[in-house]
Amino acid sequence: MIYTTPDASQSPIPQSMQASVLSGPHEIRLEERPVPTPAADEVLVRVTAVGVCGSDAHYYREGRIGDHVVNGPLVLGHEAAGVIVAVGSAIADTRVGQRVSIEPQRPDPTSAQSRAGRYNLCPSMEFFATPPIDGALAEYVLIQSVFAHEVPDEISDEAAALFEPLSVGIASAQKAGITAGSSVLIAGAGPVGLVTAQVARAFGATEVIVSDIDSARRTNASTFGATRVIDPAVEDVTTLEVDAFIDASGAPRAVVDGIHAVRPAGTVVLVGMGAADYALPISLIQNRELVLTGVFRYANTWPIARRLVLAGLVDLDAMVTARFDLAHVEDALDADRVAGSIKAVVIPGLSKEKDA
Repeated sequence: MIYTTPDASQSPIPQSMQASVLSGPHEIRLEERPVPTPAADEVLVRVTAVGVCGSDAHYYREGRIGDHVVNGPLVLGHEAAGVIVAVGSAIADTRVGQRVSIEPQRPDPTSAQSRAGRYNLCPSMEFFATPPIDGALAEYVLIQSVFAHEVPDEISDEAAALFEPLSVGIASAQKAGITAGSSVLIAGAGPVGLVTAQVARAFGATEVIVSDIDSARRTNASTFGATRVIDPAVEDVTTLEVDAFIDASGAPRAVVDGIHAVRPAGTVVLVGMGAADYALPISLIQNRELVLTGVFRYANTWPIARRLVLAGLVDLDAMVTARFDLAHVEDALDADRVAGSIKAVVIPGLSKEKDA
């Protein structure tokens, strides 16, 4: 389903908008805020869909993720899509009316990491919904024009919003060196694990094994790319022999067992966020000459995401299991606790569409 305005360029831009604001653990309120004005290099996007990420739920429940602490009001949401309704002075007005997927980051282009092409590692990064930077759970949001990626009408607003978690899967598969004929073990069948499994198949992996202790999640994995699913509480993961292991669980036991499953000269990619420190089998890593690395967001992945979705190699629409409006963001943030849930999406204009 595509939620778009037929002619966004003709729709008047209001002076104020609604935003869903986290004011403390388990405290969300709707606020009336001024519609922001784009700087020279920015575009103003009317938000049409926002995916709810596990990090949003964590900020909502705990008020922090590691060193990132919510010390003041914060708008959550970094998986977003929308329609450009206004542009800054340096941007061609032909962009008005374009449907876009938002890459939710603003790096410093002069930093050493940005100049090296690793702008995701920029130390001065401003990332949506990472304190104190506001995210996209609002009716309008600003983003630099280069990070507003145009999407064709064949791609729904919801799928366009989920280019963000898809990009994590793409970055993970790239780091894992997945190619034609690869075998990969993925721990965790949450949204990131599911998109990573789909990307692995799209990249040419012929064996995609997904492990998860939850039977419903294993069933989901069988639908979304896995060639085999494993219950790690029953089967011994360490006896596998795969080219790469991608952890999307953050569970220390899953990480250690997954490392044991990688054959010599293989690759281990850590994606899930769990404990800050835990013991690793260092001698095994050395003796097998394993490459162990992490993934921190992504860089230059949106064009790949668009091509994968257009080609039908990744199905993002089928992952959406619940939809909410801005007045029910708390329900969206708790949707992951509902049986059968994969991905909740907030649609700021949903209640207005129903009224129409």
